[in-house]
Formats: sequence, structure tokens, C-alpha cells
Amino acid sequence: MKFAVIVFPGSNCDVDCYYAVKDGLVEEVEYVWHQEKNLSKYDVIMLPGGFSYGDYLRAGAIARFSPVMEAVREEAEKGKFIIGICNGFQILTEAGLLPGALRKNEGLKFICKTVSIIVENDKTPFTTRLKKGQEILLPIAHGEGNYYVDDKTLKELKENNQIVFRYKENINGSVERIAGVINKKGNVLGMMPHPERAYAPLLGNTDGLYILGSIVDNFVKGGV
Repeated sequence: MKFAVIVFPGSNCDVDCYYAVKDGLVEEVEYVWHQEKNLSKYDVIMLPGGFSYGDYLRAGAIARFSPVMEAVREEAEKGKFIIGICNGFQILTEAGLLPGALRKNEGLKFICKTVSIIVENDKTPFTTRLKKGQEILLPIAHGEGNYYVDDKTLKELKENNQIVFRYKENINGSVERIAGVINKKGNVLGMMPHPERAYAPLLGNTDGLYILGSIVDNFVKGGV
């Protein structure tokens, strides 16, 4: 099993993702520069957090035009597991691979702390080590994590069970405290909290392994 960690100019959580896979999951992983046009040799694709292209225009708006994103789209259509974390989530929404948009936090302040997350859907390839309603702790670090969808899209998300995580409390103004969503097919996850920063006792938290470990479990089982 081989993971790809996409590196955009301005990414800064790529190393966190790399070592979460290498040391936390003990799986093969490689950095992939954003100009790569072929991701066929990878089984899982991770879009890490950071400030791709300096968040100019808005977070993820420029990165979605990187050559690698066409390859990400192709692999998503094949059913491969894609996870976008923080800036990676923003890029996935800008690219149209996930619904909604990430706006500036309510209060317009950067938020960096560990928060409680509630599992809303335990039937995804990313959450099978969890139970619906389970509360886990994950770090967040974002200035544009305020998830927004219109009423029509929110209704569709609920009908299709695409809301995967919610914040226990209103952290950033997100609609209905949404912290993570999945595509209709169930193989592309975007989330603002950072599971890759919670994979080892040395970090003070291993709750991220519930999510990252679920990916490995379901790859072994044969996918979505």
C-alpha cells in the first residue's frame, strides 16, 4: 500500500502527513510535487494543510489549478481514497471535488488548539474504527475553516449522509458546526481538523489513528 502526499508551494503539513503514514501506520509513502501529472501508482492520496500559494485570492483557489489536481480528479473517479486536511480540504472544495466552501473564521481570528469532534457517519472508509456519536480530540489550526453551504446543498448532504464530522461546539462559525464532509461516492474526505498531528503518544494524542487506520483497513478490504 502506497500513500502520496501532495506538496504545493506553501504546504507546511506535508511532513506531518508523511511521518503519520511512515511511523504511525508503518506504510509506504512518498512526497509528490504539485506538477506531477500521474498518480496511478499510489493507492491513497493526501492533500496536506498549509498555505498553498500563500492563500492568495483565497485558500486553495490557486492550488486547484496545479497540474496534479487533474490527476487527483482522475484517481478520485477511479474510486481511490483521497483525504484533504485543512488547506487540502479547501483545495478539494475549490476544485469541485467536494461541496461547499471554506470562509474566514467567524471573528476573523486564526484558531490553533485541540477541539472535540463528534463522529456523524461511521460508515465511510475513513471512519470504520469509530462509532457514530463518538467524541474524539483533534488539533485545528486555520484562519479560513468556516464551512459554508447553502440550504439546498445542506439538505443534500444530510440526505446522502455526507456529513462525517461536526465540532462539539461552535469553533469557527461553520454551518451546523460541520468539520468534515465526504463526496457522494464516499471515497473523498475533506476535514479541517488534523488527524496527522495526533498519531503518537509523544504528540499527546493518538485519536488521529482512528481515521488514518480506517483507510488502511478499508484498502485491505477492497475499497468503497
